[in-house]
Amino acid sequence: MDFPKTIYYTDEHNDEFSTARITPRKIDGTYKYRGKGFWWFIAHVFLYRVVAFPIAFFFLKIKYRHKIVNRSVLKGFTRKPFFLYGNHTNAGADALIPSFVVHPKDAYVIVHANNVSMPFLGPINPFLGAMPLPDDMAATKNFLGAIKLHMEKKQCIVIYPEAHIWPYCTWIRNFPDTSFRYPVQYKTPVFCFTNTYQKRRFSKNPQMVTYVDGPFYADESLSQKEQRTALRNMVYNTMIERSRMNSCELVKYLKKDTAEAVSDSAEGTTTGEK
Repeated sequence: MDFPKTIYYTDEHNDEFSTARITPRKIDGTYKYRGKGFWWFIAHVFLYRVVAFPIAFFFLKIKYRHKIVNRSVLKGFTRKPFFLYGNHTNAGADALIPSFVVHPKDAYVIVHANNVSMPFLGPINPFLGAMPLPDDMAATKNFLGAIKLHMEKKQCIVIYPEAHIWPYCTWIRNFPDTSFRYPVQYKTPVFCFTNTYQKRRFSKNPQMVTYVDGPFYADESLSQKEQRTALRNMVYNTMIERSRMNSCELVKYLKKDTAEAVSDSAEGTTTGEK
């Protein structure tokens, strides 16, 4: 592998390093989170299963030699609703991997509005399971209604709690517990997946290995806030342990103030400063 590229960040919760430049549409009360009727269902099945699924399979296998480890933990949950959390490190693969993790269930992924605003793919992505975050109260009502519907239909909702894409990041960012209110509210199990990057001998592209863990359950003897925090901690700590399986680093992320302090210290040592 080549020496890793270095990216300096200031805020691990809000910095965005995706190279895509898209003007997001406003997700207001007019946005339809899920179409109804026979033809919407036919379009969903055709685009999701017939078109996107095979293309995604070959893309992940050819470019990344993708492999899923410990998927057996999902056995027995085919007809049960659950939430799935993952680390956000690959603009292309992150949109595809959840479908293979939860197969034969469909994966409905909570996304930024960018994902439904891009040319060509924007109008198609909702049929593939994209659920953009709402921008106003009317849209929020519809968004929460869509989550409720998916839970009633025993489906899977995927959340990237880190929120922003950091390409090839090999460590887990310190995400909040906000999104864990959903499994607490619906009393559903939680699973997580951690994408790692493994060195390949004859390719500059790493192998992506996805580790699946769970189920995790909220402790109903606690308050709802405490349940959210406990669930978040179980997922976060599990993902940290799995992230130790990374064996190559294509991008090194350094916090600006830390990097500057190290640089100042090195300069002081060189010049003889005390």
